Formats: sequence, C-alpha cells, structure tokens
Amino acid sequence: MSIAMQYHWALVWTAMILFMVKVQWVFAAGPKAGQEGAIPGKPPAEMDHQNFVFRAWRTHQNTVENLGAMLGTIVLAIFVGVSPDFAAWCVGVMFFARLIHMVLYYGIATNKNPSPRSYFFMIAWVANLVLLIGAMVRLL
Repeated sequence: MSIAMQYHWALVWTAMILFMVKVQWVFAAGPKAGQEGAIPGKPPAEMDHQNFVFRAWRTHQNTVENLGAMLGTIVLAIFVGVSPDFAAWCVGVMFFARLIHMVLYYGIATNKNPSPRSYFFMIAWVANLVLLIGAMVRLL
C-alpha cells in the first residue's frame, strides 16, 4: 500500500488546511485591497478587531504564521512512520480547530484576550504538539 493510501485522511485534512488558507486569502485580500490607501503586504491602516477587514487579514496572517509548523510536523510524522490513524486524528483536530478559529475571528469583534477564538487556536496548537511529540518518539 502506498504512503498516500496509508495516510489518506491525514493528507485529506492537510489539503483542507491548505484550501482554508486560500479561502482566507480571498476574504482578506479583496476587502483589504479595496480600502483607501491600501498598500500590499502592510496591515490595514489604523484598524483593530472592530473592523472586519482587519479581522479577515489577521485570520489569514495567523493561519500563515502557523502553517510552517503544521506542515513541517505533518511531513515529519509521515516520514518517520507515525501511526496513520494517529496522524489523521491530530491533523483533523488541527483543521477543525483552525476552521472554528477562523469562523469566530470573522464573527466576533473583540480586542479582549483571550477571546473565544483563542481557545481554538490553542486546541490546534496542542494537536500539532501532540503529533510532533509522536514523531519525535518514533525518531528516538
């Protein structure tokens, strides 16, 4: 059986995470570009969480900031032969936690920390850590 077949669900959830980044880009780039004085690559000017354009931009940026660690952990786990079911569960939790984080970030305008989205950020972070520890155990 091929690696792709063994890790089918982990790879499906990974593809969904990547697709989510693209969706977030659409929600972030279009409205931000439509702002007066918008400069590519710079945060929306003088905005905070009360503004949807800022929240959409931060949602995308936050996912991109976490993407390297997520993808690196997933690839490492597959290369070292972590259980395919274990990998699928961890990556699935990452996906759903990041999805809920995104929805909450879009919907809740608050500068409060922690906000409800913070809990789902942490769930995805812990799932990533658990998978990384699983990969490190296989290496040792």
